[in-house]
Amino acid sequence: MNRFMRLGAAAAIAMSVASGGAWAAEGTLTIVTSFPKDLTSVFKSAFEKENPGLTLEVLNKKTSAGIKYLQETSNNNSSDLFWASAPDAFEVLKGDSLLTKYVPKSKGIPDKVGAFPINDPDGYYMGFAASGYGIMWNTRYIKAKKLPIPKNWADLKDPAYHGHVGMSAPSRSGTTHLTVETLIQGMGWDAGWAEWKQIAGNFKTVTERSFGVPDGVNSGQFGYGIVIDFFGLSSMGSGFPVDFIYPEVTTLVPANIGIVKGAPNQPAAEEFIEFLLSPAGQELLLDPKIRRLPVNPKTYAKAPEGFPNPFKDKSIGAAVKFDLALSKNRYNVVNSLFDVMITYRMEDLRDATKAIQEAEAAIKGKSNPAAAKLIAQARALVAKMPVDEATAGQKEFSSIFTKKRKKSTDKITGRQAEVEQAWDTMVKANYNQAQELAQKAKSML
Repeated sequence: MNRFMRLGAAAAIAMSVASGGAWAAEGTLTIVTSFPKDLTSVFKSAFEKENPGLTLEVLNKKTSAGIKYLQETSNNNSSDLFWASAPDAFEVLKGDSLLTKYVPKSKGIPDKVGAFPINDPDGYYMGFAASGYGIMWNTRYIKAKKLPIPKNWADLKDPAYHGHVGMSAPSRSGTTHLTVETLIQGMGWDAGWAEWKQIAGNFKTVTERSFGVPDGVNSGQFGYGIVIDFFGLSSMGSGFPVDFIYPEVTTLVPANIGIVKGAPNQPAAEEFIEFLLSPAGQELLLDPKIRRLPVNPKTYAKAPEGFPNPFKDKSIGAAVKFDLALSKNRYNVVNSLFDVMITYRMEDLRDATKAIQEAEAAIKGKSNPAAAKLIAQARALVAKMPVDEATAGQKEFSSIFTKKRKKSTDKITGRQAEVEQAWDTMVKANYNQAQELAQKAKSML
């Protein structure tokens, strides 16, 4: 009888593990994520309630910091899952052989959202939500200051927005990196960067974290924010006086999750992925604090009125077919360029932009070829890039950008320091000369 009971217990354990039941989801599940607490706490609570024998530990790190952490701890890994928005970040981990293949059992998830595959074709990470990128604004702020409502990225170049726009840096946020890269891919290297610099010339601030942008818009510190969609949608769902729009030149990409190679609790990691993709997990995305776009089309039947549905509204993200390989190859180059040209030269760029805007206002309706030529030269100086697209995508070149500066005074060494210093010297000189030319043009009018 005792032998029979032991055999029965062993069989029950085996069946529980094989079926991904409660027995498998025990112990501690450690997740490295860039998602804010408003999202992680909702999923943590629901998942632990469904799996009472398990504790979910959340290590919150910016996307780039999360990648670096997993790279540095790979020889003694203690993390089970990486959970973040940026698919190119997962490509970096996949390229470093730091993810484990897994095929979800959940049903009802299409192959694509927009033009982008929801899951990694090789099976190393999978999408659980979709993300687009756009503009949010504080309705009370713009009404009080009599400012316009933007419809596209180009609108933010207008002098009316000067000093009213906030954004985070792509080096500090994987989702912001995707926003920057999307516009560059949609418009082309030179035109895309010129667009970003004209928009950034109207910035009030570059925030230290991505969620600093919605916080700034919600509180009225500035009127407009360039954000991933769920920041705008969740602020609206939480009752803040804000609105959000997808510009035409945007894309839809999945927010992802992947099992870390050598995960200490892989059964629980698999269980969490299945939970994310289950009807219950997908419905949590509609929580007012979260407001992510589910990847299961059936979930939208329970969405609030007016909630965007990319499976029905094909215009969302249709203009740009995001090239993941292109983004991956120049990931660190784009981040460094943004910091050198915008983040750490914000005051110079703002001054040059303001001078150009004033000169353009002064020449409006007048014929002065000499002044017009100076203004065009000023615009060209601001737009000029220190590196071309072909060079930026070369592996030998992009591989030198290994260090990330948290502020402009942080010390870096080697080839990266030399290149960034050369960029900075050129950019500063161009911005200052552009300001001088614009001021000269204005004086002629």
